[in-house]
Amino acid sequence: RFKVNIMSAVASRGALWFTVFPGKFTAKVMCAFLDRLARQARRKVHVIVDRHPVHRSKAVRAWLAENTERVELHLMPGYSPELNPDELLNADLKHHVHAARSTSIDDLARETRRFLHRRQHQPRIVCGYFAARHVRYTIQ
Repeated sequence: RFKVNIMSAVASRGALWFTVFPGKFTAKVMCAFLDRLARQARRKVHVIVDRHPVHRSKAVRAWLAENTERVELHLMPGYSPELNPDELLNADLKHHVHAARSTSIDDLARETRRFLHRRQHQPRIVCGYFAARHVRYTIQ
């Protein structure tokens, strides 16, 4: 049995950013992802995250303090994954990419990336993650 980790961000207008990594989720991984996200978005990014310890770590807080003009992190209430549209992407991924069919960790990572690249070119599906009543966000 193989396992890879993903970190992703979805936007209500259909954009999708992601990284696939085999190792442990650390503050270094999080900060690198936020840096890349901010560069690719080309404007200030508001990121809504759960209360994972890495999201609240000293290293991430320090990185955010140095990058306040680029990224702002918003913590969701504890134990509320149903409020996160990114969880719908995770469910979609698990439905379409079957780890049991992979012959190696590289194979699983490749299939995961392939699926996520495909979703990047399907903004209507990504927008659909925000259609569920409990994850509708509005811009004020």
